[in-house]
Amino acid sequence: MAAKAAGTGWRPTLHTDQQPRVGIRKTYKLFIGGGFPRSESGRTYQVDDRNIALASRKDLRDAVVAARGATRKWAGATAYNRGQILYRAAEMLEGRADEFAGLGVPAAEITAAVDRWVWYAGWTDKVTQVYGGANPVAGPYFNLSAPEPTGVVGVLAPTNSPLLGLVSVVAPVIATGNTAVVLAAEGYPVAAISLAETLATADLPGGVVNILTGRPAETAPWLAAHADVNALDLAGATDPELATALEEAAAGTLKRVLRPATTPVDWRADPGLTRLTTFLETKTVWHPKGT
Repeated sequence: MAAKAAGTGWRPTLHTDQQPRVGIRKTYKLFIGGGFPRSESGRTYQVDDRNIALASRKDLRDAVVAARGATRKWAGATAYNRGQILYRAAEMLEGRADEFAGLGVPAAEITAAVDRWVWYAGWTDKVTQVYGGANPVAGPYFNLSAPEPTGVVGVLAPTNSPLLGLVSVVAPVIATGNTAVVLAAEGYPVAAISLAETLATADLPGGVVNILTGRPAETAPWLAAHADVNALDLAGATDPELATALEEAAAGTLKRVLRPATTPVDWRADPGLTRLTTFLETKTVWHPKGT
């Protein structure tokens, strides 16, 4: 229906059932510092007829800056607080299960991803007890070892599991107090950014998790060589030549690297503690017992 506004020639056009409506296509943006910016390059690509931001080297640098900025506060949070937030992420993911199902994620994978968040939430206040403690020494000293976060961890998301695989590589990194810069799998960007929207409403401080969509083969070399990234998880580096090149680039700044598996990973299996402990450093303190 159209109507002439008094005193003007403007005629607003209102939607009626008889008029076709042009839908608003969502552009899935990046997740950096708790916000959802477009790529500074303005580039996008399409997956399943959806517009996806195509991250650039500048976006990667911004994500590392955000992750570094969040490191002190997140590492300094109590393990109990981190566990609460990871559990909240599980709650929010379960509440948006229908949305992920609409993206084609199998129901069993959504349920397993929720359980995976809960599993790692439970480990936040236990990993120190299991991997730290008092050491026996010959002398009048206390000798105590305590695991501490490594810092900023770059993660290449798995390419064979849109949600459960992604959660399985992100959760252990942040459960131990690290922050993450994640390169989403090129074929599963929508699930990755939908997970980012879940995390943004789960009380997770901005910058703890940053997710870039696009082509990991293009951005991963910059991530591997970045001097302010402390470690790499190459789970999604399925191309052996790329994995080797990234590991060589990481060696230039003495990064700790978790190599990709040589066979396809069954993300539904017990995750074990490898990813939880790989990104921990052990600090040992000596203290005299006194006289």
